[in-house]
Amino acid sequence: MLEFLRGRDVLVAGWGVSGRSLIEPLRDIGARPVVTDAGEKAMAEAAELGLDTATGAALLEPGALERFALVITSPGWRPESPVLVSAVAEGIPVWGDVEFAWWVDQARLYGPVRKWLVITGTNGKTTTTQMTHAILRAAGLPSVACGNIGLPILDALRRTPGPQILAVELSSFQLHWAPSVRPEAGVVLNVAEDHLDWHGGLDAYAAAKARALTGRVGVVGLDDAVAAALARKSKARRTVGFRIGVPADGELGVVDGKLLDRAFTKAAILAEVGDISPPGPAGVADALAAAALTRAIDVAPQFVKEGLAEHKVGPHRAAFVRELAGVGFVDDSKATNPHAARSSILAHPHVVWIAGGQLKGAHIDDLVEEVAERLVAAVVFGQDAPIIAAAMARHAPDVPVVELGSGDDAQMSGEPSTASLVAEIDGADAVMARAVRIAAGYAGRGDTVLLAPAAASLDMFADYTHRGRSFVAAVQALDERDIGSQQ
Repeated sequence: MLEFLRGRDVLVAGWGVSGRSLIEPLRDIGARPVVTDAGEKAMAEAAELGLDTATGAALLEPGALERFALVITSPGWRPESPVLVSAVAEGIPVWGDVEFAWWVDQARLYGPVRKWLVITGTNGKTTTTQMTHAILRAAGLPSVACGNIGLPILDALRRTPGPQILAVELSSFQLHWAPSVRPEAGVVLNVAEDHLDWHGGLDAYAAAKARALTGRVGVVGLDDAVAAALARKSKARRTVGFRIGVPADGELGVVDGKLLDRAFTKAAILAEVGDISPPGPAGVADALAAAALTRAIDVAPQFVKEGLAEHKVGPHRAAFVRELAGVGFVDDSKATNPHAARSSILAHPHVVWIAGGQLKGAHIDDLVEEVAERLVAAVVFGQDAPIIAAAMARHAPDVPVVELGSGDDAQMSGEPSTASLVAEIDGADAVMARAVRIAAGYAGRGDTVLLAPAAASLDMFADYTHRGRSFVAAVQALDERDIGSQQ
């Protein structure tokens, strides 16, 4: 299955976490890994480890790629990357690290073939993966959460003793480069505008997500129109759905505050809605998805209940930070697109919204229009703050908006009803501290100050976790005098 790699050179494109995880399996197969990366520091690190390296320019020289039996790309590399385009033109197969991990598992390089439970969707992937793993643990099944959640699949496969079941979070990038994966069960939670700049449009993005629906059981979120439509195109041998409502035959849903399975049995109560973390519709939907995946491999209802009760939301995912003078502060820095921000805002009746960053081609108007009545005020910052502020002016003209810039001076601008403040501050953490203070000033008893950026973080922060930590630190620095100071 992988014999064609023995004694051959394999190009590892990208020296990130996934790239590093490839080296030992390639050596175990008998292949010779060669690393390429656009970063000089990454290349130097690979070379220090005794690995052969090749620059992109050298690889684009005529005939330079002929030595390679395979190119394995990191998921972030776009299909139009010159090295990948040249490899395809020369007939050299291009795999993602997940595709390679699938074939390593099928080849039984590290023990018996595992059952893959694949989780994808625009939002809720990590929470669903963690819930799935919690249920598997409750059932006493040797398992691990891996993939886009942080632990590379290859590292999971190499563990001793090895897991029998993998709860695998996969991004659209990873699925794009993994056409052979056939999971025991796979779920598409939802599909909303995200990464459109990478995929070139919503149809291609949805098609990548649909690769989770190619195994024995496919699961789709029926409350999401695009995900529900994928059920008709599912290549899984059996496809079931879940909804936050009364389930039909062949579905999971909610009845009288209880999660109910009518897909894998006539009717089985799986959990109480009140036991789900995080609370709210998004958390319940994720719990239904995790229940569907584990019920698909015959995990008993009692273990679904135990696992979901034990699961607690991770940091920066609708995590409650503190209450101060009757105002709640919630960190949902992981809400990196409008669809995720929507779920977060709709979980609270009155919100002072902190948002901004890189929208990645996603549209914000529909979100603002839908949640306008819940918004007390908004504080926006980052690269696409002007786009969010403009949407607020169109759809929530009576809601105060504060727009933060990157220097020290502040001035008022825009229509009086928008109350847009352009504040120039140095440093991302300083911007966040100012945003939190201003947001607290607009908040009153019963309100929630919510970080739900609806955008990526890399224009200002190292990642969404840095953004979340910055928010938490700023919130902890507040005192009661900051509450309501703008009212």
